Amino acid sequence: MKNRICIIGSGPTGIYTLKNLIESATPLDITIYEAESEAGKGTPYLPGINDPVMLCNIPSIEIPLIGQILTDWLKQQPDAYLQRFGIVKSEINERQFYPRVVLGDYFHTQFRFLLAAAEERGHAVTVKPGHRVSDIVVGPGAIQVKTEHAEQLGSAFGHVIMATGHDWPETTETKPGYFVSPWPATALESIRGGRLGILGTSLSAIDALMTVSTSNGSFLYDEAGALTYKAASDAGDFHATLMSRKGLLPEADFYFPIPYETPSICTEEAVDALIAKGPGGLLDATFELFRQELSLRDPDYAMQIGLSDLDVDTFADAYYAYRSGTDPFAWAALNLAEAKSNMTHEVTVPWRNAIMITHEIVARIVPHLDLEDFKRFGKSFKSIFIDEYATVPHLSIERVLALRNAGVLSIQKLGNDYEIATDPGRRGATVTTDDTTLQFDTFIDATGQSAHSAKDIPFPSLVSSEVVREAPTVLERSVFSDDNAREVTHLGGIDVDEEYRVISGGALQTALYCAAIPYLLHKHPFIQGITSAAEIGEVVAGSIIKDLAKIDLHERLTA
Repeated sequence: MKNRICIIGSGPTGIYTLKNLIESATPLDITIYEAESEAGKGTPYLPGINDPVMLCNIPSIEIPLIGQILTDWLKQQPDAYLQRFGIVKSEINERQFYPRVVLGDYFHTQFRFLLAAAEERGHAVTVKPGHRVSDIVVGPGAIQVKTEHAEQLGSAFGHVIMATGHDWPETTETKPGYFVSPWPATALESIRGGRLGILGTSLSAIDALMTVSTSNGSFLYDEAGALTYKAASDAGDFHATLMSRKGLLPEADFYFPIPYETPSICTEEAVDALIAKGPGGLLDATFELFRQELSLRDPDYAMQIGLSDLDVDTFADAYYAYRSGTDPFAWAALNLAEAKSNMTHEVTVPWRNAIMITHEIVARIVPHLDLEDFKRFGKSFKSIFIDEYATVPHLSIERVLALRNAGVLSIQKLGNDYEIATDPGRRGATVTTDDTTLQFDTFIDATGQSAHSAKDIPFPSLVSSEVVREAPTVLERSVFSDDNAREVTHLGGIDVDEEYRVISGGALQTALYCAAIPYLLHKHPFIQGITSAAEIGEVVAGSIIKDLAKIDLHERLTA
């Protein structure tokens, strides 16, 4: 029983967990449950869920190695496969972005590689595609995992990893013309003509826009090599509007050294030392480290935005000031030109790099913030890190500009006070802001994956028996140094330790792991993406292998 391990989900997190588990010198018996009919791809990369025009937001150089790097795998694919996705073999490079469905095929190949490697190393791995887990029951000495296809008792395991990844609603079009998610992409392909409103301006929103746009027209290169858009003859009055609070477009992917450079001031050690002092003043003290790092790396930028006079509550306003005062499409064109030039000449913009190399370090404080500072962090400071690490492919911006030049795309700033309403007698939605009302024939909420809480977990026994609970947040700053002496509230997410083991009412569940990113976002806001999946998988697998070693030692000592 002790060596029986269950992984629920075979997307990137499950794959990287498997990669690290099979490094174990002790033979393991691993079962992988996958709800989809094909294992080893992951929901964000499945065909049907994604349109071929939807691009991933990570280049090959940033994907942690499994068995083969993405560019090498691509170069081995048949010409017909590459042509289907508009990939030119001679132009394949490590900093290029490729369609999501291509990454799905790549991960599927790497998954099969791991299965073969596991067998060679003496591990038994059973993969069960088309098996959706319906419940998890934690009992003494074992965890029962039940599926929709299994017998009532289910299967027993010594360790269980919930790696279910992204979660989308079962029904996308909840009202006529009103879509609560841009996935699956197949649901959007029927949208023809009319006024389209898309909530969001990030890559998820741009992907949704591209799916609908290619159903209503085509992207073509003109004689000068510029990307253009031509609406189809039957597209009618097709026009799209991207909407967000700020009404801004995201940054184009920029050049920076990989691996990350090491900060000089805002270091892991410095931030951990602040965390050790307790939540009082933690956010402001961390911002001071960040400010010093930014000033050191780019004094000209620091002077330009008046960094010395800014604090954690005002920095974001200064950061976005130039972009907010410029036409979003004009800014996007200038930003794209700069990003392309810098990528070609391998030029790093110091202030951007400073934010990039500190975002994961600053994120270390989030689980330790008190309620007031947790809200302050989320209100503004968090957004500047997301803006820098969630940049979008150059082709995505080129397509956005082509739509704008064709006169079929606009951007709407919503502000903080807006309302989205539906009318039972008509399609789409009405969006009302302080100064305008917009009526859309079709509306898509493309704000991306939201943070989930313990009550949302799809395994009823974990909820009813209170095995899972929401992550704690200190209510107010306290002079106490003992965490147990602080009054806390539970606002969201799932309570886990640093190894992603579930904490139940203060008791550690050493055999149950939550590696499902939507449930970790509340206290770990920057963990989206493949690199985070790899990091989580490494930590979880390492924890299990360590736990098995302890059990072995105990058994030998008590034999």
